[in-house]
Amino acid sequence: MANIDKPMELSDEVLEEIKEGQQSAIEAVRKFADTVDKTLAGDDHPSGREEIVDSALKMADRLVATQYDFLSKVVHSAGESLGESSGEK
Repeated sequence: MANIDKPMELSDEVLEEIKEGQQSAIEAVRKFADTVDKTLAGDDHPSGREEIVDSALKMADRLVATQYDFLSKVVHSAGESLGESSGEK
């Protein structure tokens, strides 16, 4: 019966990781949007454009890091789960 429960545990873990990844991505986009709003509300100086570009790059970096972390956790969890179900560990 324990082997039947492993896929459910893995599914729950994967869903939780997806949720956390989505929340991180939403937060990164929210921070970017806030930066754009603050920058465009003022005057149009080149430094404002640089701030927008820097924020976009930081947002992209956060999104990539979030995706990488998520996939690493999924692979790690799957490996642990499969190892346990095959008698390893």
